[in-house]
Amino acid sequence: MCAAAARQGRGRPVVADADPYGPRGRLPAGHPAVTDGSPGADDRAGRLPRFRRRAAGLLRWTSLRMRLVFVFALVALTAAVSASGIAYWLNRNTVLERTQNAVLKDFRTALGERAGALPVQPRCGELQDAAQQMAGGPQNYAVLLIGTDSEGKECVAATDRKLLTPQSVPRSLRTAVDTARPVDDANRFSHHLYWQRKEVGDVPYLVAGAKVTGGGPTGYLMKSLATERQDLNSLAWSLGIATALALVGSALLAQAAATMVLRPVQRLGHAARQLGEGRLETRLRVTGTDELADLSRTFNRTAEQVEQRVEELSAREAASRRFVADMSHELRTPLTAITAVSEVLEEEADSLDPMIEPAVRLVVSETRRLNDLVENLMEVTRFDAGTARLVLDDVDVADQVTACIDARAWLDAVELDADRGIVARLDPRRLDVVLANLIGNALKHGGSPVRVSIRTEDAAGTEHRCPPGAVRTGSSAAPSGAEAADGPAPGGTLLIRVRDHGPGIPEEVLPHVFDRFYKASASRPRSDGSGLGLSIALENAHIHGGEITAANLPEGGAVFTLRLPMDASRLTGEERAEDGGASRADGGGDAEGGR
Repeated sequence: MCAAAARQGRGRPVVADADPYGPRGRLPAGHPAVTDGSPGADDRAGRLPRFRRRAAGLLRWTSLRMRLVFVFALVALTAAVSASGIAYWLNRNTVLERTQNAVLKDFRTALGERAGALPVQPRCGELQDAAQQMAGGPQNYAVLLIGTDSEGKECVAATDRKLLTPQSVPRSLRTAVDTARPVDDANRFSHHLYWQRKEVGDVPYLVAGAKVTGGGPTGYLMKSLATERQDLNSLAWSLGIATALALVGSALLAQAAATMVLRPVQRLGHAARQLGEGRLETRLRVTGTDELADLSRTFNRTAEQVEQRVEELSAREAASRRFVADMSHELRTPLTAITAVSEVLEEEADSLDPMIEPAVRLVVSETRRLNDLVENLMEVTRFDAGTARLVLDDVDVADQVTACIDARAWLDAVELDADRGIVARLDPRRLDVVLANLIGNALKHGGSPVRVSIRTEDAAGTEHRCPPGAVRTGSSAAPSGAEAADGPAPGGTLLIRVRDHGPGIPEEVLPHVFDRFYKASASRPRSDGSGLGLSIALENAHIHGGEITAANLPEGGAVFTLRLPMDASRLTGEERAEDGGASRADGGGDAEGGR
């Protein structure tokens, strides 16, 4: 009779009444026989941080839409996996506990009724009959009874000798079943019912055992859990499919949400690009009261303020340009009279009192300097106002350089390395301004001799000394009126380098040599030049579609490189050739530059 029957007063107790799932019924925690963890759990725990790092990298490198989809999918996947895992775990425990409790209860009852009714030393036949009767119950499990007959021989009775034998019972379970515990108030029985799960050929089984108290036989059962595993596998597949559907649904939902969120952001980005391109009237249509609507309102207010600010700055800039232009024009009339008087005084300077002569010469030089400054200011005003125009002509570059040097009496201080026949279609007056400023700047701030070299460069960037058919003139200045080619080269770039042999340009000054009114030395704020020469030269190069660069040579000295297209006709129409009067300026007088 089992312990349950003993509590009900139906006979002597034979099996301890222990909860098969309680701490007294299960083997000690951590024992290999009762380990119920999933294999590879430690590997999964190690892979999780790596997955998080990779996910963080994806969030950094993908678009906002992909981030939203990824986050939605991750949240949905986490929720679905968590819910599925919890549901699977609860159902697994419920299914296993229900089957296990039913089997153990039936085994305990059958062991108490069948084995407990046997003698203390039963015969083997009686033991086999009891085992068959126990196995014939509704739970359909295999039974193994082990007892000792009257002759002291061990008698083993098994209903399925291929499945359940003394050797197939785990040693840890047999040790726990055979161990007698001390009886006290907390433990009324010396033996208890123990169980554990094991696999035999990939089939899970429930193995349990108990010993009939009072010297009776020891009984074991082995119950297949294949049906329960199949049910749990079907449940896992169902939960997996539900998780996949939830993931797909979350991705679709994330796509829809991303579209709703990103459409206003895209409109905002498009409006910001238009605003950056100068379309200051750009505004966003505001709908709704959410955060994106507030962002659109903020953008509109910002655009309105920017438009107002730009209008104010444009008005101030236009007023400044008008002021400089008006001032320059107003100064020209009295300046013309002062210049005429100063020229007369200069002619009479030798006959004046020696005490007055230095003052007269100072007035003459300062008058010329003021005249050059006014002319330069008027030229700068034209560039700022966008009214400067090109008057193109076919120019023999060597002749142009020679004429520029000869007109300013620089022949003795300048070496020319040029080829006759290099013809470019440029504005000769503006080219003269550029050359005068570059060469004059080299003579004033560099060191003699100043060398001017002229080369051409094709579209591939290959530099040529002279074009086909050109005539070599040597390293000295080409004579004026040299024969030129019939027209400008069809393409390519004109390179004019002006090199001096001075100390070079200080590195901190080099980025500012083309700035207006910039002077390298603060100790000489007042010099012969205005500081506008190189900036005017650069503007004249830009209007041709060219560029001027400054650099220091490793062997010493500075070099200015002028790059101009061989034909500037593409920048202006030939019908504008008569419009040269409006852009006329004698900017070559200031050759001081920015050094």
